[in-house]
Amino acid sequence: MHEPSRRDGFQGEVIAATPGGESLLTCIQCGTCGGSCPSGADMDHTPRQLFAMINAGLRQDVLHSNTPWYCVSCYYCTVRCPKEIPITELMYTLKRMAVREGAYDDSKAPDFSRTFIRWVEDYGRSFELGLMGTHMIRHNPFGAFKIADMGIGMITKGRMAFSPTRIKGMDGLKRILAKAKQLEAQA
Repeated sequence: MHEPSRRDGFQGEVIAATPGGESLLTCIQCGTCGGSCPSGADMDHTPRQLFAMINAGLRQDVLHSNTPWYCVSCYYCTVRCPKEIPITELMYTLKRMAVREGAYDDSKAPDFSRTFIRWVEDYGRSFELGLMGTHMIRHNPFGAFKIADMGIGMITKGRMAFSPTRIKGMDGLKRILAKAKQLEAQA
């Protein structure tokens, strides 16, 4: 007789679809991931909460969450995780699953993700001023006034670039991205 394991159901799907996903079982719910996330304030659930929801089998709640879409792939959460859980990779898995099932809200969060990806494809890195500027103009034009002082302060203190800069080796990055898109299309 088959005894259900913790890896059955939704949790098992997420683990199986994520490189290193088995480490999700070791999450101690410390919250370091959410506290490290530069986009955390825009997420409806912290990564820690999302992992608890995955463990509870709340498939629809997880796949309808905006959290994976606001992940900017900075890997700060992954680097800081005391259990070395591949959090960014889990976010990619959840995005793929949401797209496959048509479970995402095609509004602000996916648009944020597409804009971020466009900057990376064009320059090899994110351009925060362009990302937030584009996002605010499209989704909350008057909200830009609320954060303008912070943005000006970051630029004048050298914490945020005023214009994008391209990385060296863009040809190599473009080949990597093309291969990734090819592999994703095959999945």
